[in-house]
Amino acid sequence: MLRTHTCGELEETSLQKKVTLCGWVNTRRDHGGVIFIDLRDQYGLTQIVFNPAQNESAFEIAKTLRNEFVVQVTGIVEKRPANMVNPDLKTGMIEVNISELSILNNSETPPFEIKDKVEVNEETRLKYRYLDLRRSKLHNDIRKRAKIISIVRNYLEKKQFCEIETPVLMKSTPEGARDFLVPSRNFPGRFYALPQSPQTYKQLLMISGFDRYYQIVKCFRDEDLRRDRQPEFTQIDIEMSFITEDDIIELAGGLVKDVFKKILNIDILYPIRKLKYKEAFEIYGSDKPDLRYDLKITTVTDIFKGSGFKVFNDVVNSNNYIGCLVVKAGQNFTRKMIDNLSEKVKLYGAKGLAYCKKSGDKLETGISKFLTMDEQKKLIHRLKLDENDIVLFVADTYDITYTALGFVRTQLAEQFGLIDSDRFEFLWVMDFPLLEYNPEEARYVSRHHPFTSPKLSDMDKLDTAPEDVLARAYDLVLNGNEIAGGSIRIHQKEIQQKIFSALKIDEAEAQEKFGFLLDGLKYGAPPHGGIAFGLDRLAMILTKSESIRDVIAFPKTSSGLSLMDNAPSAVDEQQLKELHIKIRR
Repeated sequence: MLRTHTCGELEETSLQKKVTLCGWVNTRRDHGGVIFIDLRDQYGLTQIVFNPAQNESAFEIAKTLRNEFVVQVTGIVEKRPANMVNPDLKTGMIEVNISELSILNNSETPPFEIKDKVEVNEETRLKYRYLDLRRSKLHNDIRKRAKIISIVRNYLEKKQFCEIETPVLMKSTPEGARDFLVPSRNFPGRFYALPQSPQTYKQLLMISGFDRYYQIVKCFRDEDLRRDRQPEFTQIDIEMSFITEDDIIELAGGLVKDVFKKILNIDILYPIRKLKYKEAFEIYGSDKPDLRYDLKITTVTDIFKGSGFKVFNDVVNSNNYIGCLVVKAGQNFTRKMIDNLSEKVKLYGAKGLAYCKKSGDKLETGISKFLTMDEQKKLIHRLKLDENDIVLFVADTYDITYTALGFVRTQLAEQFGLIDSDRFEFLWVMDFPLLEYNPEEARYVSRHHPFTSPKLSDMDKLDTAPEDVLARAYDLVLNGNEIAGGSIRIHQKEIQQKIFSALKIDEAEAQEKFGFLLDGLKYGAPPHGGIAFGLDRLAMILTKSESIRDVIAFPKTSSGLSLMDNAPSAVDEQQLKELHIKIRR
């Protein structure tokens, strides 16, 4: 080794030892004939001192050092003077008096300072990602991600799980997003796909009798990106045989309990509470609600049956819904704020926000003039309104009403500082609809994927009321983020074919796309199910990062570009010719 110690381990117990350190020049200070340098590696900082009385040659070379030079130094560990002690550093009690110095590499002036809390354009950060990764916050977060993976592996292997790699080049199958396609040179006109998930492979592993599988696996989806999405992402993928939903929930709950204890030293509330999808959607306006603040939607449709307020009465007569949120003590909640929210909910299909305010024993302003005293009293009683409370209404279809109010709920929480960033609130969301109707395709589509098992008690509804069939699916939600999702799978060919039929996938199409899985189901497939954690999102939360890009070593931009190496890039004509591809220009 070129060093005897790292820059983060020397303490008073090391005094008078001769040590050799390697690292980057973090800062350089010339104090009247003595040069001080903070030397940095991934483990920390050590102050080193160049004194001409100790070694004039090393001192002269030290004059040429600049930030980010890579050096090797040898010297004696000494105690710092009392007025130079840095209590914020593990090495803050000592310094190394240098007798030997070697410059291992020079550095040009970096395009930005290598320190935290420096304002740097994100495009510049991504272009010089190898420099960005030197910054302590980002560097430590990437290391924390590695520790999360290690904890996960240890936990699952103690539970007798076997890590098995599945193919990266696979058959293109519909899973809800576009595939990344890879042309085959040996089979002109045919393509591999990069996996959106190892879904079919892990089911085949259960059919193979492996019983307990896991994989830290790269997945790929060619879809529009946003803050918490990347075209390539990492899953903690888990599958088990001979289990029920409760077995998966217990395993996954124990896993996050272990991770949070070992990463943040936090004991999460366990067992994790459960909520049915319908309740979550109607109370919080989301299937991944943030429970760190107590702001709930109330359905008031029944109060306005036969109402003289035509807008609400028409909604009731159309079998649609009226929901509301209460802003407590809303005297500082201005009409301008309401109008701003009213415009924003239109993005969710709502026509706007109606409102009123409690004053005395009645309601005033907004729509209050259209409401009878009986309707006002019912609202005051049901909503338990106090003086100056403001009520915000959305009246529309089921999906629009609760989705729009879910958005308003989040906006109010942020606006009034209701979110405690140090809290971690977990929730299992259960009993999702199995199918949802897609008007563009004029058919039902899977809410999760077509291999999710319906509740057996709902099987008879597949032909008569497909929208009422519930799935044996479950999502793990944390602070408004879905961090894991899974389901019990279909393990009987007849039921799988029935689901394909409900999805209007005929026998020929099913055989073409999923024939290998259907064939596997014929040979004694065991009952099985699984779950997949989004590792990037979990790491983002555990490190309190603003984006998953901050916990991925080499991420893409929001448009899918890699600014560092300019991927995707053009390829030469010979490569295209070998792949039998011609570019239309």
